[in-house]
Amino acid sequence: MFLKYRKVCDIFKQTCVISRNKGTFTDRLRLTVKGGAGGNGLPRYGGIGGKGGNVVVTAKVSLPNLNKVSHKYITRKVAATQGEQSKRYRLLGKPGSDEVIHCPLGVTVETDDGFVLGDLNNDGDTVVVALGGRGGESCNQFLGQKGQKRTIVLDYKLIADVGLIGFPNAGKSTLLKALSRASPKIASYPFTTLTPNVGIMQYDDFRKISVADMPGLIEGAHQNVGLGYKFLKHITRTRLLLFVVDVNGFQFQPEYPMRTAIDTLYLLQKELELYDDTLLHKPALLVVSKMDSKHSKKRYNEFLQHLNEGTCVNSDVEPPKKLIEFDDLLPICSHNTYNIEKLRNRIRELVDFHFEETRDELSQPQSFKSIIHREQNAKHDENIVIV
Repeated sequence: MFLKYRKVCDIFKQTCVISRNKGTFTDRLRLTVKGGAGGNGLPRYGGIGGKGGNVVVTAKVSLPNLNKVSHKYITRKVAATQGEQSKRYRLLGKPGSDEVIHCPLGVTVETDDGFVLGDLNNDGDTVVVALGGRGGESCNQFLGQKGQKRTIVLDYKLIADVGLIGFPNAGKSTLLKALSRASPKIASYPFTTLTPNVGIMQYDDFRKISVADMPGLIEGAHQNVGLGYKFLKHITRTRLLLFVVDVNGFQFQPEYPMRTAIDTLYLLQKELELYDDTLLHKPALLVVSKMDSKHSKKRYNEFLQHLNEGTCVNSDVEPPKKLIEFDDLLPICSHNTYNIEKLRNRIRELVDFHFEETRDELSQPQSFKSIIHREQNAKHDENIVIV
């Protein structure tokens, strides 16, 4: 769907019609950038021309994505202004103005051939992507030099403390709303038909932890099946991985095989391993969702048994070479908030333990085997109907 609006140009006082795509999420943008040319010098008086302006990319915390950059530079060409020429009454020419490209935190600036110019992870981080030309002076026959010209790529990856990972319809979005209910500041970024969201969990002491709901993953994502790279690249900058597994399993379409809960867990890990095996070393937490559904208790116990044995239900599911040692495992139901408060607290404990200088040793994760045994012997809250 396209949104059209009218804008009155201040200079020419005429109406312009601009069309923009309202339903896009821009996380990768290719731009041609050119530094300003240097101004010519004045040989007669030894005047020096002004240096051309640079093109720089600066991180701005208030920007949620690259959409504004895409809209501002519709032609995908960015140029700084040229330096002023030397004149009799101003022998030293005025330098050209820099052109500043504002982008969100989490952008990697690359050249067209993949060379990384810089990572912009903090507010105010700046990378010069095209230098302005030198002004004309005696060493260059008083001729202003051309500015640097190149093609760059802005590659945006969400930055969040926690990244939700799961198959479609595993309950990730519902969980995000339940977790961030204390501070419902959720921004939606349309991503074709799926929408990644970022929510903020705020605690009583005003501590804030950001949670990113990633688009649902399907088998073959590492080969760009489904959202593929668009999904996987966004979890590389999260600090804690939160796996969400539907206790009832998942079936993509009727012609696809039915996957049990344990199958989906292994398939998720396999996709991460094939994309970037270092992701398997990130701190991780596992939740099993929809525990209020029919036969959930039986399926949850079967899931725990397979998890303890390291086995799958379907023989065509290949487990990853290295299974993630989860820091904890919780059964949840987002609709009636079963175990949600416990999960909120556990997320904070693990984020603090792994990434803060002041650690609470009581938050140190147990072995995953002992966590599985704890769950197998647990008597769950009687206020929730688990059938």
